[in-house]
Amino acid sequence: MAEPEPDQVQQALISLVIRGMARGAPDQATAALAERGLAMVKGPITMPTPEGTAAVAALLRLEAGSPQEQDLDKLFDAFLPVNRRLRDVCSAWQTRPDGTPNDHSDGAYDDTVRDRLDEVHSAIGPILRRMAAVEPRLGGYRPRLQEALDKFDDGESSWLASPLMDSYHTVWMHLHQELILMLGLTRADDEAREERLVSGRT
Repeated sequence: MAEPEPDQVQQALISLVIRGMARGAPDQATAALAERGLAMVKGPITMPTPEGTAAVAALLRLEAGSPQEQDLDKLFDAFLPVNRRLRDVCSAWQTRPDGTPNDHSDGAYDDTVRDRLDEVHSAIGPILRRMAAVEPRLGGYRPRLQEALDKFDDGESSWLASPLMDSYHTVWMHLHQELILMLGLTRADDEAREERLVSGRT
């Protein structure tokens, strides 16, 4: 069997780091990552090693102080409050205001959550269009979010927040992780910035 191309291995590493893990038997490119110490396989799960994560952080990092970084950084400020709204929507879909699990027997309640998801989707669309103009590799997220939303609308409720598929929330998390890597932020930086932006707007 032929060795995977270097570009295939690199793309497999970027995908693995953005996703956080991959389930199932690793393909040839992912297996090559494990051989190079960039990923580890534990049963059916493949995860990036710290070395793999650091390599992707270096690959995706925009040049510090560049116009591209400055433009994306401003758009990240617009993204974070919407990110908080999506988290609230997913929580509301899973748990009712009194803290009990949402068994989806109350159609009126579910409809209000669905309306809130529409508002989030409408808010993120223009931001994603502008992000893709700054960094074209981000252009794939809008159609992926739309696909998940369409499946959710078709009655497949797992397409909102299930971690086992490219649900709306899963794709959103991939986007968030890629933005963090591009801007060279830590999770602590990200969380503090979101809290500052959200509290400043309320």
